[in-house]
Amino acid sequence: MSDTYMALAEFAQSWGLLYFVAVFVVVLLIVMRPSQKQRYDQAARLPLSED
Repeated sequence: MSDTYMALAEFAQSWGLLYFVAVFVVVLLIVMRPSQKQRYDQAARLPLSED
């Protein structure tokens, strides 16, 4: 395999994992904010409400 491929694969394996973990943590923090509780409670009840 070429050196370019090996360099890109090594970069993706190390920094790609870090990137996805960081994105997951940011999304988790946004979703778990206490100020959004009412919004998510309302969304949870939506399938049970009648039109």
